[in-house]
Amino acid sequence: MYSSALGARAAYTDNSLATASPARLLVMLMDRLVLDIERGLAATEAADWEEARRNLLHAQDIVLELEVGLDADAMTGGKQLAALYAYLRGRLVDANVHRDATAATEARGLAQHLAETWRQAALQAAVQ
Repeated sequence: MYSSALGARAAYTDNSLATASPARLLVMLMDRLVLDIERGLAATEAADWEEARRNLLHAQDIVLELEVGLDADAMTGGKQLAALYAYLRGRLVDANVHRDATAATEARGLAQHLAETWRQAALQAAVQ
């Protein structure tokens, strides 16, 4: 029973990803970024360094993919967004390397703001 429930969940997740619009995929990615940072922060505060490292590295990977996928010249404010992503990645590195809960907290706030901004943009795009 347990393995079939996991299989159903994996199939649902795969289907959700395969059928999601680019805007929805970005929102899902941002939500995962926030979750990874929250988990990394909680692990840092609990001095669970391996768990903190794992989650913060995954968050860094997400931000790096956002940076690589961004065509800064193709949109208004693109260069500023690229700089914001670079700053966020730097704070995640600081949080991870220095076991810095303050840096993780700052990164979480920034990621939450970005996630909400992208969520609103996706909603506006869906209405148009």
